[in-house]
Amino acid sequence: MSAEATNPIPSDRGQHLLRVLIQRYIRDGQPVGSRTLSKDAGLDLSPATIRNVMSDLEDLGLVSAPHTSAGRIPTPRGYRLFVDTLVRYRQPGDGDIRRIQAQIRRKSDSPEDLVSAVSNMLSDFTSMAGVVTVPRAPHVTMRQIEFLPLSENRVLAILVVNDREVQNRILHTERDYSASELQQAQNFMNEHYAGLDMEQVRSRLLEDLDSTRDSMNQTMHDIIAVAQSAMDSATDPDNMYVVAGETKLMDFAELSDVDTLRRLFDAFSRKRLILDLLDRSINANGVQIFIGEESGYKIFDGCSVITAPYHVDDDTIGVLGVIGPTRMAYDRVVPIVDVTARLLESALSHNG
Repeated sequence: MSAEATNPIPSDRGQHLLRVLIQRYIRDGQPVGSRTLSKDAGLDLSPATIRNVMSDLEDLGLVSAPHTSAGRIPTPRGYRLFVDTLVRYRQPGDGDIRRIQAQIRRKSDSPEDLVSAVSNMLSDFTSMAGVVTVPRAPHVTMRQIEFLPLSENRVLAILVVNDREVQNRILHTERDYSASELQQAQNFMNEHYAGLDMEQVRSRLLEDLDSTRDSMNQTMHDIIAVAQSAMDSATDPDNMYVVAGETKLMDFAELSDVDTLRRLFDAFSRKRLILDLLDRSINANGVQIFIGEESGYKIFDGCSVITAPYHVDDDTIGVLGVIGPTRMAYDRVVPIVDVTARLLESALSHNG
């Protein structure tokens, strides 16, 4: 599980009460008071002792007290400590695993159908939004690139990848470039990068641009920098993921006000934002949990995003996950995401 920051660790008693508080809050969605906590915790503690522990947890930034209630609710930092050290994850039962396998098996004719089925299934199992990236070719090799000038500060990049697959990309530049300037840039790229995996091209472009900043002609530097967007789009096509169940987020009180929903649905429609978030999990080792502001996007401050990469052989070819409120049943959702990734891997391996 990913942890964005190291949390201060409360006492054993504090950890126990924090776990009980979070479990109760996830279940009911209401601030948890000392009396309820005392009953649920199973400890022989006076209300005063529990209030003191709650005060300590609040000082550590793990819980907060809404103004309208004497009870406490977990903070993102409290959830982070919970998912990293306190939660007891519940693996899906055999019946759930068979249901997931059956759904995947029924839709295994094409990767697109499979991805659609898996995103819907994740949404159905969790009652939240399910998202799955379309499996991408594990290796995309650049064979050749050609630049042609267009009007209005645009350049057409014609990219030949793998076995003669041709991709056309329109690049927007800060000024017009002449045909001879573009010819110079394409010659440089074909000489230095042809035959490399696209990921290698992207990383080497960055290194070369940095190391040759002083010696390279400024025009060459500019146009090759622009060409990076052609490399990005070659490995990140627009239809890279499928999302299902966005409207289920309306059922959660904390996400149900009109402004929040409008911003969330806007985020789902802006594919680049979701892709950037999922891309951060592509090389992860297992399940990643982004809680609130850990996503890096303000629109998801009230949400948690649970993701897992999926592989074929040794190649990571996609990411799947669930987006929902921070008040989610992590003990159940995290294992479902993990198991689904493993079952999707199995289906894709048998299809390959």
